[in-house]
Amino acid sequence: MPFVRIDLKRGKSAEYRKTLGEIVYKAMREVINVPENDKFQVITEHDRGDLNYADNYLGNTYSDDLIFIQITMNAGRTVEMKKAFYKRIVDDYQSQLQGRPDDVVINLVEVAKENWSFGHGIAQYAS
Repeated sequence: MPFVRIDLKRGKSAEYRKTLGEIVYKAMREVINVPENDKFQVITEHDRGDLNYADNYLGNTYSDDLIFIQITMNAGRTVEMKKAFYKRIVDDYQSQLQGRPDDVVINLVEVAKENWSFGHGIAQYAS
């Protein structure tokens, strides 16, 4: 049910992008209870000029390696789960890809279950 969009500066290797996607997927599975194989991700690279952001915000200083992660998912997780989820992504990003913790911006978009169709024009989650 989560649909993940990851946007980053052009020039990272395919292996880097795949690892980044796996970091997010593993955190979803282990921290916010996403089912196995519930993996729908779009990872898009952009020219630096196509990413428009401030140099800093809320105590974070951003580099050209800033990554935007937006996840659309069913509503219902606790604030504690979300905080643990954010931290897990950043910790794994730091340890596996040697990324800066300041350079990860995460946005969750919560929707009702009937807002999904996984094929055949059927709302599989609608009751």
